[in-house]
Amino acid sequence: MGLYQFLCGPAVVMIILFSVGCHSRQPVCGQAPKNTRIVGGQNASSGSWPWLVSLNNGDGPFCGGSLIHNQWVLTAAHCVPGNELLTTTAYLGRLTQSGTNVNEVSTTLEDIICHPFYDSQTNENDICLLKLSAPVNFTDYIQPVCLASAGSTFHSGVSSWVTGFGNTQADSISGADVLQEVNLPIVGNNECKCAYSEITDNMICAGLREGGKDSCQGDSGAPLVTKNGFTWIQSGIVSFGDRCARPMTPGVYIRVPPGVIGFSTNYNKKEAS
Repeated sequence: MGLYQFLCGPAVVMIILFSVGCHSRQPVCGQAPKNTRIVGGQNASSGSWPWLVSLNNGDGPFCGGSLIHNQWVLTAAHCVPGNELLTTTAYLGRLTQSGTNVNEVSTTLEDIICHPFYDSQTNENDICLLKLSAPVNFTDYIQPVCLASAGSTFHSGVSSWVTGFGNTQADSISGADVLQEVNLPIVGNNECKCAYSEITDNMICAGLREGGKDSCQGDSGAPLVTKNGFTWIQSGIVSFGDRCARPMTPGVYIRVPPGVIGFSTNYNKKEAS
């Protein structure tokens, strides 16, 4: 992946080029060398999901994200509505929120760049890029995930996984201490529209018809991934849902835009103040 900046008149347009091939320091993405509650989930093992990023502030974890480059994290726009640039710490390689995580790295944020057409009412384009204050070194416990390429199709029933430190019960007031993982099937958009009228082609749904397993509050921004051979591909970003794990109401994820994502920094950059 490369980072390119162009000057277009008075506005600076930052274009991040993402591809399945990753940064030159790490030619392979989507690898989880250590991978041999979310509601209805289970404890993950250390290194199982090496791209998962925990976004924390003074109150603890509030959202997740995915490492897609040694200095860039993908998350949901609704996770950073204000001046989180000054208050957020990103934890990579983290397994638990308490105690010691010998394989983790923590870093602050240098920049937050959100989709110029994010709509907080409809959740359309609920996506942001977070630039870490410094590049991170890849290890068995910290790896970038691959992003779905243009034309990728995730059919109804395709097995996918979600990870995060969010609530393990819909009525819970606190998140999980240990990283949770849950296996969910993709739900086709036509079926998903039975639960949510606002579903668009930029969204993807996942969940069980009978409920019982789902992402939940605190998991927002975390990746929805599918395994393709030996490679993990991120297809979506945790966005919204109707409470958690209810029957016939799958979770909704923002599809990862393939190819080139452009953001105009003159009005989408979250300035520190």
